[in-house]
Amino acid sequence: MRFLPTDEQSDFARTLRSLLGSADVPAAVRAWAGGGHGPGRALWARLAATGLFALAVPESCGDAGGLGPLPLELALGFVELGRAGVPGPAVETAAVSVLLSELGDEGPAKRFLAGLVTGEASATLTLPGGGPYALDADAATYCFTVSASGELRLADAAPGPPLASLDPARRLSVPSGGGEVLAAGPAVAAAAEAAGRWARLLTAAQCLGVGEALLERTVEYAKQRTQFGAPIGSFQAVKHRLADTLLGLEFARPLLWAAALTLAPGDVAAAKLAAGEASYAAARTALQLHGAVGYTEELDLSLWLRKARPLRDAWGTPAQCRAQVLRSPVR
Repeated sequence: MRFLPTDEQSDFARTLRSLLGSADVPAAVRAWAGGGHGPGRALWARLAATGLFALAVPESCGDAGGLGPLPLELALGFVELGRAGVPGPAVETAAVSVLLSELGDEGPAKRFLAGLVTGEASATLTLPGGGPYALDADAATYCFTVSASGELRLADAAPGPPLASLDPARRLSVPSGGGEVLAAGPAVAAAAEAAGRWARLLTAAQCLGVGEALLERTVEYAKQRTQFGAPIGSFQAVKHRLADTLLGLEFARPLLWAAALTLAPGDVAAAKLAAGEASYAAARTALQLHGAVGYTEELDLSLWLRKARPLRDAWGTPAQCRAQVLRSPVR
């Protein structure tokens, strides 16, 4: 059995990596953290032109321009988003697209999906059990919430001021109460459950990309920094630490691909747990081996260091993911 991406899937990932490599993503991240969304939105439009956001929408879903649902291809894309540190509610936009698609053409899909697919619009989302805060609601075109009673609402008021976050580029706020009720009932609850699984899967993919970026930068630094007349990367203790970090990421990768293939709740939770913990371990390794310079905001490394912990806990903390794995049947 060949459990690897196809050539076409790998080409898509390389296209995104090339696009993001040619963009000044760190500058966009710093601007986003300060409330300047222009560079981030321009980057968002370029990503949408590759068809990235269309992968979450079924081809059969009206005239929205969907290419999916293709969770594996979308997960590959979100690994690249994490590797580059792209700001914005990309996970939430994809999850909203899944939620609206699950409700079918008779629901509110026609009103919103086309804009989300083309990148002309973005969305943030809060779900029962998914955390009380909306990500980047001040920058998103739409703010959707699903209540515990199964009501899908579109916020009709601006969110409050952003709350402090470990990652300044993750601007959190409490969704405003009320808003237009778009749909309600068991169908909304089922669609919200599917959207939550996709959000957890894509966050796991981002975690994997963040971990890979941290490891890559740390390896390069270990080759350059010298102590006692030798690069620190030549020391056995440093080699072991880097090898352990690589193993954590490599063990998480097949779990992510398996979860994208099945979308089973237990598989998705296992992938999120492994990728989140591996990314956080990569951040600890990076900070330890960089030393005091790793704390400086001027160093681009800090942009990824600050993402590892919030992404590990977003859309399923380690404890929540472990509980889901334990609840899931053994296959």
